[in-house]
Amino acid sequence: MKSPLWCALLLFLAGSTPASRAAATPAFEELFNGHDLSGWHHQDGPALDGKTDAADGRWTVRDGAIQANAEKERVLLWTTRSFPKNFVLRIEFRAAVRTDSGIFFKNVQLQCGDFATYAYKQLKAFKPQDWNVIEVTVQDGSARCTCNGELMEAALKIPADFGQLAIEAGRNAIEYRKISLRPLPEAKEVTGTK
Repeated sequence: MKSPLWCALLLFLAGSTPASRAAATPAFEELFNGHDLSGWHHQDGPALDGKTDAADGRWTVRDGAIQANAEKERVLLWTTRSFPKNFVLRIEFRAAVRTDSGIFFKNVQLQCGDFATYAYKQLKAFKPQDWNVIEVTVQDGSARCTCNGELMEAALKIPADFGQLAIEAGRNAIEYRKISLRPLPEAKEVTGTK
């Protein structure tokens, strides 16, 4: 027969399982609902809530993705909300051959496109003309960026007041989907002791 102390210890350990600790971590929030442009806008323009076409000839929602048509010039599509300075961003993209586009944090661009033939660096994990996942972890003004788990940038500098995110339709066609963000806690200030 187990002692009351042993039972109390087992209950304590059961309450601190990885599942209960994971529940305390904020979940990813979808920034694109897969159906329309709710939560997005052109810079200095009204929200595109409920619309499946951005009325610029460049952006359309189709088949669960925000599609950038290749025929028009470069256009950015911004979130209507601003975000905390520490977060993890996940975004799936599929780029046509020789596509050059990006993800923007204010005036800082993380290039996103055809890493096989055209983008600023070639990535071994990149899947040409298929869906790829970029993950950006921003912590105190520095972003670690990966594509399909392969390191793109170890410490991309992000402005502390960047606010909104943007996706770019640059050269050629690109699609974005499953855009989600999870806030991270702010760094705690370390105070000296006497």
